[in-house]
Amino acid sequence: MTEVEKRKGFGLRVVDGVALVAVGVVAVVLAFWVLSFVAGFLWGVIKLVLVIAVVVAALWWLLGRSKS
Repeated sequence: MTEVEKRKGFGLRVVDGVALVAVGVVAVVLAFWVLSFVAGFLWGVIKLVLVIAVVVAALWWLLGRSKS
């Protein structure tokens, strides 16, 4: 019979571990960047809508007063 050589370790190699950590760090940084961009864009849209609403309300109030 032939003997099967058993491997001593089944864990990750050092290079695999470093690559895994690097990919994880890049993924986290990218996720925060994308979320920051989306949140900033939405906040900008909300501010624009609020400014337009205030201007329209002020014009409506001023035009309503001038007719009286």
